[in-house]
Amino acid sequence: MLDICLLGTGGMMPLPGRWLTSMMVRYKGSSILIDCGEGTQVAIREKGWSFHDIDIICFTHYHGDHIAGLPGLLLSMGNADRREPLTMVGPRGLERVVSALRIIAPDLPFELKFVEISKPSQELQFGEIFIDTFRVSHSVVCYGYSIRVKRGGKFYPEKAQKQNIPISCWNKLQHGMTVVENGVTYTPDMVIGPERKGLKVTYVTDTRPIKEIENYAKDSDLFICEGLYGEREKQIKCAEHKHMSFREAAKLAKNANVKELWLTHYSPAMLRPELFINEARAVFPNTRLGRDGRTKIMEFDSEED
Repeated sequence: MLDICLLGTGGMMPLPGRWLTSMMVRYKGSSILIDCGEGTQVAIREKGWSFHDIDIICFTHYHGDHIAGLPGLLLSMGNADRREPLTMVGPRGLERVVSALRIIAPDLPFELKFVEISKPSQELQFGEIFIDTFRVSHSVVCYGYSIRVKRGGKFYPEKAQKQNIPISCWNKLQHGMTVVENGVTYTPDMVIGPERKGLKVTYVTDTRPIKEIENYAKDSDLFICEGLYGEREKQIKCAEHKHMSFREAAKLAKNANVKELWLTHYSPAMLRPELFINEARAVFPNTRLGRDGRTKIMEFDSEED
């Protein structure tokens, strides 16, 4: 099960009720943060979630509305007596950028680890979580992220019984381990079915629509994508500044065959994005407006149990 929360949905500058860009994912007591715009730690508190469990922070790029909230968050994590290491992921230059921001947060009681992305795409693994990073098209180097949780095949006890596999071996086989008992070797494929559909959420912001986004967002359970402007007449402005409109985000969602689209990263000039939601829904009906605090609990497909 993944808990997803949009903490901030604003672009460029915060507005009342709209913090700057940030999204949080919780899984089995651990949390991943993507971007950390101004107001992120306030938004976490408003949501009632904890920043103490954040183990990974991913940055799409280093514009201020995506990272300026980091020093305050680090200080709060330190003041909360955190001791566990914190991993940060982002484009090349991450350690240099964070070190500069830490001038106002120099002393932390925990270690910072850095994973700098230099390839067009890269797969990272943190325990059971897989993170795909992929280069998008913005005015500076910028990456999108797909977070995946795999789901193993179903265990069939009747197969184990039919093959006279001792019950003492079942648990290890369920966890993918090969077991040798009384000189007999038992392998997981003897009792485990094919891998089932896992969970996938893709997060993209500050980019033009490109084919790579479709490829990495393909079949996502949730696609969170920027929609800087909803108005059709702002399309040229989107292209000039390497951003995306509601309609363009919806086309990506449709082509990628995602289940649901949330729009985010609104221009501060767009005070009422709800006026333009039909621009997106005309292309991809299952579109929702992102708002600060919007949450979704993603669970494995019960039909595959």
